[in-house]
Amino acid sequence: MRVLVTGGAGFIGSHVADGFLAGGHEVAVLDNLSTGFRHNVSKSARFYEGDIRVVSDVRRVFDDFQPEAVDHHAAQMDVRKSLVDPVFDAETNIVGSINLILEAVRAKVNKFIYISTGGAVYGEPQWLPVDETHALHPECAYGISKHTVEHYLELYRLLAGLPFTVLRYPNVYGPRQNPHGEAGVNAIFIGLMLDGKTPTIFGDGEALRDYVYISDVVDANMRALVRGAGEIVNVGSGVGTSVNDIFRTLARILDFPHEPMYTVARPGEIRKVYLAADRAKRVLGWEPKVTFEDGLRRTVEWAMQRRAAAAV
Repeated sequence: MRVLVTGGAGFIGSHVADGFLAGGHEVAVLDNLSTGFRHNVSKSARFYEGDIRVVSDVRRVFDDFQPEAVDHHAAQMDVRKSLVDPVFDAETNIVGSINLILEAVRAKVNKFIYISTGGAVYGEPQWLPVDETHALHPECAYGISKHTVEHYLELYRLLAGLPFTVLRYPNVYGPRQNPHGEAGVNAIFIGLMLDGKTPTIFGDGEALRDYVYISDVVDANMRALVRGAGEIVNVGSGVGTSVNDIFRTLARILDFPHEPMYTVARPGEIRKVYLAADRAKRVLGWEPKVTFEDGLRRTVEWAMQRRAAAAV
């Protein structure tokens, strides 16, 4: 199948593109390289530099590559930036997604996989782990924009028969995650600790999040290509992990001798959220296979190998 992966030069999208290639699919990547990197894109994939906000960029890819499926990862994903510049957030996450949906309808694609967020659409949870029946109360512009597209997908399923699956991600971690700029806490801590620097934890470090390793996320996308039409699915572990837990685990792996530094909590951060994955198991036949500590060890090993190669 010909699969278009948007955001496929980024951390998660590039792994997903590699997964489709390994599965025997023909893959194209559309990315504006604002946060992704050209070297993340496999030479076996066709690469288009362009912006999902620009209709001509999107149409050019559809006309040239003629995808049979779309896996849509491209997004503005910085929660704090979404609050500072909600217009940019909406232009990227809502308008850009609509451009893709309209082209997918025109091309009569077999599947549209949309990457939503399980950490931002639910707000502060009423129960844990959060399942897909939980009320949606996003507390940031990012959560609002990502959820809005879920409505557009349902609309175009009704109007045009567009087959879609929504995957609501937790915190994803693993190789290629960039510790500079907006990144997951795991990548940031690993980068600092390998440099011998002490990480700073915001608040008391007991905020809970759901962490799923990148290979498990790739597996969910591969399954969604042929399963779960019309479904919204959490891709979670069902387990909450604190920032203190992350620091302690990495300190053990790296034999890091120092205690973390603490500073005031950042405003607008949800205290505890982690995702139930019962529907993913039922609909996609998916469940996470990599434990959190094993995933951290794999990520540390990759980071160390990368540093060693750069030093040669």
